Amino acid sequence: MKSPHFSMFPFLLVVLLSLSGATFAHSHEDFLHCLSLQSSNSASISKVIYTQNNSSYSSILDAYIQNLRYTTPATRKPFVIVTPLKTSHIQATIYCSKKHGLQIRIRSGGHDYEGLSYVSEVPFVILDLFNFRAVEVDTKNEVAWVESGATIGELYYRIAEKSKTLAFPAGLCHTVGVGGHFSGGGYGLLMRKYGLAADHVIDAHLIDVNGRILDRKSMGEDLFWAIRGGGGNTFGIVLAWKVKLVTVPAVVTVFTVNRNLEQNLTRILHSWQYIAHKLPDDIFSFVMITKVNSTQGKETIQAGFRALFLGGVDKLIPLIQDRFPELGLVKQDCIEMSWVESILYIEGFPRTNLDILLNRTALARPNFKAKSDYVKEPIPESGFEGLWHKFLEKEANANISLMMMVAFGGKMDAIPETELPYPHRAGNLFQASYTVEWSNEENAAPQKYISWIRRLYSYMATYASKSPREAYFNYRDLDIGTNNINGYTGYAQASIWGRKYFKNNFDRLVHVKTKVDPENFFKNEQSVPPLSP
Repeated sequence: MKSPHFSMFPFLLVVLLSLSGATFAHSHEDFLHCLSLQSSNSASISKVIYTQNNSSYSSILDAYIQNLRYTTPATRKPFVIVTPLKTSHIQATIYCSKKHGLQIRIRSGGHDYEGLSYVSEVPFVILDLFNFRAVEVDTKNEVAWVESGATIGELYYRIAEKSKTLAFPAGLCHTVGVGGHFSGGGYGLLMRKYGLAADHVIDAHLIDVNGRILDRKSMGEDLFWAIRGGGGNTFGIVLAWKVKLVTVPAVVTVFTVNRNLEQNLTRILHSWQYIAHKLPDDIFSFVMITKVNSTQGKETIQAGFRALFLGGVDKLIPLIQDRFPELGLVKQDCIEMSWVESILYIEGFPRTNLDILLNRTALARPNFKAKSDYVKEPIPESGFEGLWHKFLEKEANANISLMMMVAFGGKMDAIPETELPYPHRAGNLFQASYTVEWSNEENAAPQKYISWIRRLYSYMATYASKSPREAYFNYRDLDIGTNNINGYTGYAQASIWGRKYFKNNFDRLVHVKTKVDPENFFKNEQSVPPLSP
């Protein structure tokens, strides 16, 4: 790649300043001026800059806001959105943001649960990578290069185009951006067989704080370790990831079995905790808990027991009937399909229309708040009975109030917790996550729903991991601690949230950050800070 040219482009400068308008501060005009000086191609850079006076600004901003909670009039908006078409656009944005005191928020799919890829309390720029979405699959060597702006659905689709027996162990939601997903670890349907998405990253291209483009060899193993689970917008901007693909059978089997309180749900779920993490690693199992109306019209609790089995139904049925007879699984509950079809099945889409995987806006965008836990000891039946009372509270009458329990074990038990920044490996029965959603009409005053999920989380403290109470970085939760919005954040303050996401790996992340970004340019409310000079 050629180095950026530093000559003046008068035409571009006129365009940029006319976009900015008189309402922007002088420093903002200086930023736009800087972009014109740093760009090597005036025609291309002018097409990827959107200020608040641009007619497309709102549509570009809103396109990938996946949590509508952050679309209120009070939500602070970026000064400018840059949608780069080439690496020089990214390099120019980094340079000019540093020079003129603007924070960068990096967005790939917009699924940050607290909106940190597109929201800030200080003046900021969004660097939206949706144009960086190329996927190149090499079936002979069983690898792929995928750019950070692609979605995991686009990655799945391109793999499935070329092979029925290759796959990748990433997430369940196909609209999630690769950049954020891989940066936080990334678990999914193949986790118990193969581990996390980040476990299968074998190279990367990253732009550092000085604008250098680095690969695994030139960045060094410490930085390469940190970007695979240590969080995005922290160590630099990853342009693309080289991943090792995994093998799956041509036919897999899925099932969903719903049980409610009138069908002995409490006893069945209590048993699931002892069984699911010990099942063969060909089985991925999870439970979705929510409040529903029973056939008698009364409120009850329902749990959907769902699973993917890497094999045919004739092998699955006797296995579950032997190991988990309480579920009552029968052949009619099961469907055989391809691995890529199972992604659509889990999401609730018709599995015959694989083109849905290319639709970045196929899923509904709610207003929501979420939290997460890791559970290492079985919850007693009395604990579940108390949980049902929480779900039967009035505030749980939002559009969706749910709890998901994802069984661990398998490959996750075999990988040391220091292998990558993501530390939640052996010893976990399951990961728990809690979500509450509400309507657009209620978004002006969502506090009763947020209070409800905080009460639920408080109730679960008895049963969750302790010292620290662990949490999953990709299920971002600012309730567990934040950095200072302005000024320096010390190690002790950042450790409050950092150890919950990363346990003792947080220390190594801090040292990597201190080495590669000592001035803490790449930062947000939960980015790893450097040690003080």
